[in-house]
Amino acid sequence: MMPELRILELPGAPYEAGFHHGRDAAELVADNLEVYFDRFQREARLSPDEVRGRAHRYLQVIEAADPAYAEAMRGAAEGSRLPLDDIAVLNARYELIYSQYSSINQEKASHVPAGGCTAFAVTPDVSVDGHLWLGQNWDWFPQVRGVVLRARQPDGFTVAAFTEAGIVGGKIGMNSAGLGLVINGLLSSRDDWTRLRTPFHVRTWRILHSRTLSEAVRVITAEERSCSANFLLGQANGRAEVVDIEAAPHAACTLAPAGGLLAHANHFVDPAALELWQPLAEEKTSTYQRAARMQHLLAESRRAGTLHAQGFQAILRDHAGHPDSVCRHPNPGLPEEERVETVVSVLHDLTARRMYIAGGTPCETPFQEIPL
Repeated sequence: MMPELRILELPGAPYEAGFHHGRDAAELVADNLEVYFDRFQREARLSPDEVRGRAHRYLQVIEAADPAYAEAMRGAAEGSRLPLDDIAVLNARYELIYSQYSSINQEKASHVPAGGCTAFAVTPDVSVDGHLWLGQNWDWFPQVRGVVLRARQPDGFTVAAFTEAGIVGGKIGMNSAGLGLVINGLLSSRDDWTRLRTPFHVRTWRILHSRTLSEAVRVITAEERSCSANFLLGQANGRAEVVDIEAAPHAACTLAPAGGLLAHANHFVDPAALELWQPLAEEKTSTYQRAARMQHLLAESRRAGTLHAQGFQAILRDHAGHPDSVCRHPNPGLPEEERVETVVSVLHDLTARRMYIAGGTPCETPFQEIPL
């Protein structure tokens, strides 16, 4: 179980925010680098020098595409007293590791598990309190260390988000404009880090700094991507809106809630429509099972009148299909280094601007409230 999540209160300016992040979580950043260099070597077949070389190319992409994010990375490097290329390894790790997983899983004799997440959205017309809710369990390597970032701009605009220590932009979070984001990793036959497009974690940071849903959607769709990912977005600001974007490198499609509910896991709902196939390995069973179970639990909750904060927490603790359940636990049938579990569980009440987060499997870890 992850120790209680550290909340880092950050200044609004990118370099200063990065410096505080690097300084205040230096040992966690170093731990994450150790975990990832080990994973890259054993699972992704990449030496530390090869990883740093690829990450340096992404650093150049980030400097051109988003100078503010690059400044935050520079601050994190100086705050943690680690090389900038090592900070780049963490911030481009999604592209670097997922494209390797995709490539390895396309070899007939090989497979690596790509982690997993189960996410959902519930609209105000069916929630008990009339609020817009997003939530998810983020399943990944249990050794990875996370933090919550909370940053306030001079005009009062505030972002709160979970991230892996050293990844300077949050990945699962919300802002004071009532906009929230939950995510799912996806694999496709088209994933390729050498496209060198704006990285996933830079996009999630931009989404979380967007004031409107349409601005956030453009972050995903305005240019091609190196690797596939799913972005489930919502905003409660006058009116409530939800959109799910399944983004392959070359194309994207959108999904909308049905009956006020939407669930998503780690597979494309209609891969043929995007002209790709999915090298899913062990995820082939787990992801379909978790998505179907989440949809079933939400529908059951709607009938029972329990689509509220406590009801959502109960759903995120669900163990049907254990250990590859919504609340995920290490699978003893896999080698120890391939086991993943729910590392963090998150709920966003976008209407009330409140975030609830459990730093570990939610069946064992209490949710703490992070007000904006």
